[in-house]
Amino acid sequence: MMESQNISKWAEDAVKKGYNEERIKNILEKRNYKPLQTKKVLDIFRKIKSEIPIAKKFQEAQKVKSPEIKQSKTAESKPLEIKHVTVMQPKPKGEVQETYELNIDRARVQINIEKTSEGLMYCLYIPEIDMGTKALLDEIRKELITTTAIGVGEIIDEKSIYRIKDKFMKDASKLLRDKVPGINFDAEEFLVGLLMQDMLGLGRIEFVVNDPHLEEIVIANSKEIRVYHKKYGWLITNIELNTEDEVINYSNIIARRVGRQISILNPLLDAHIITGDRANAVLYPIATKGNTITIRKFSRDPWTMIDLINNGTVSKEIAALLWLAIEYEMNVLFSGGTASGKTSFLNACMPFMPPNHRIISMEDTRELMLPRFLYWCPLVTRTPNAEGKGEVSMLDLLVNSLRMRPDRIILGEIRRQREAEVLFEAMHTGHSVYATVHADTANETIRRLINPPINVPPSMLGSVHLNVVMFRDRKKGSRRVLQVAEFMPGKDSLTANLIYRWIPEKDIFTEHNKSMSFFDQLSRNTGMDEIQIKKELEKKIAIFDWLIKNKIRDLESFGKVMNLYYTFPEKLKEIIAKNAINEVAENPQDREM
Repeated sequence: MMESQNISKWAEDAVKKGYNEERIKNILEKRNYKPLQTKKVLDIFRKIKSEIPIAKKFQEAQKVKSPEIKQSKTAESKPLEIKHVTVMQPKPKGEVQETYELNIDRARVQINIEKTSEGLMYCLYIPEIDMGTKALLDEIRKELITTTAIGVGEIIDEKSIYRIKDKFMKDASKLLRDKVPGINFDAEEFLVGLLMQDMLGLGRIEFVVNDPHLEEIVIANSKEIRVYHKKYGWLITNIELNTEDEVINYSNIIARRVGRQISILNPLLDAHIITGDRANAVLYPIATKGNTITIRKFSRDPWTMIDLINNGTVSKEIAALLWLAIEYEMNVLFSGGTASGKTSFLNACMPFMPPNHRIISMEDTRELMLPRFLYWCPLVTRTPNAEGKGEVSMLDLLVNSLRMRPDRIILGEIRRQREAEVLFEAMHTGHSVYATVHADTANETIRRLINPPINVPPSMLGSVHLNVVMFRDRKKGSRRVLQVAEFMPGKDSLTANLIYRWIPEKDIFTEHNKSMSFFDQLSRNTGMDEIQIKKELEKKIAIFDWLIKNKIRDLESFGKVMNLYYTFPEKLKEIIAKNAINEVAENPQDREM
């Protein structure tokens, strides 16, 4: 540690350079200072700071001044003369309905939802920098490219990208401080973040991609960019790209990250970006309005069963029934129309699986997100390359998964006959299967399965123990479990026996018929009688009540409760009895949502 006089001198220099306490903490942490030593340095820093007048800090509202670059006025080619950096916060143009801030790679930007003459608009406000500062960033960008070595394999490897980004940020910060010795900390952070988006991301689009409030980003062409907001739906944006070449460049960046190519010869691209989101690109003239990129965001905080009970998608009784079915390895199909919430509901049911069961999931696009405690191996399909080679189809994954000794198989969607045949064969050989299928009712699910193109023999449908049908109200924008049914063999054909159904007029769920096969099958599998099954359902409903009461709704916290239920049931009882929320809550702040 430094001596007292050296600390005072160092702290005085830190004040003059405009350091804040956060930056000092970071510096001392890197030097392995202990908390008491850090506190001593900060105390001296605060004392000196109160005695020495310094420039105002970077304010959220408007203007930042710290060293700026200005071009030398002489005709000769001289080095850039550094004076000060100016960062201006743009002002809103419309009536602000909602505003929030994003911090992406240290760069802070403001998002406004504004009411304009064109309707609601999603406005991204990035602090503006002057020409001199842009020249500085260009110079630093060139130096970073020459000084930071990156292997070809690292660019393709998603995990390496984060390490590369961290290295670039450290190098960029050092270069900025060297070129602008007294740079304000907040201005430095913003400029480093801006560099990262330009060099390793998708420029301004990177800010939008990292907005947790968005589900979809569509670049229709360089002058038309729209987003799908979770709260406001489809919105136009104030974002424009300079040229169509910029859209092509972003498409190429996405393609390179996954070892693919997109060109006039191969104008279609389907890939995943670093964040795990799915990106689809189509080049002009195939997309006649201009080069197009569609980014479908991968949910970072998926719906859990507690969310779905709270928003009325499902009742506690139906949720408990599904928990019971999944716990004891019954096969469940999830049906519904487009965007009815089939996959979201399937995902919400998956934490009901015991932690000692091996789970294999297969999807075209990675959408499922399961809690950490589960023994889960996610697989995704792959399209062929430009030569038509390297394809991995859903059937390939399904056949291969049976050799991986799974206890549970999850299939994104049943589309073709061969997939369905293998899937139903897996049911017959003792694997628990969960899958989605496009159908609006339980009876339509039967018709879809037994007729082309799926064409499963009716005798095989007896392996499906429950069918959950989802429904989307297009007027209200709400989703509900429309029916919970079991498939019953009849004289001439299969029929669906509805156990539960949703009554839209009253927005309630009601028992429709008594189960004719599900509980009998459950009794044969578990040895439980009707009274014991009823007690199991009541126990599960009580756990739901406790979770809802204490607002424990995030995936990992819900997963912890499920894990305790299977591995330490007595401990879970004790936690519920004592109301010891902190023992299971992963993110306490999420309970306020």
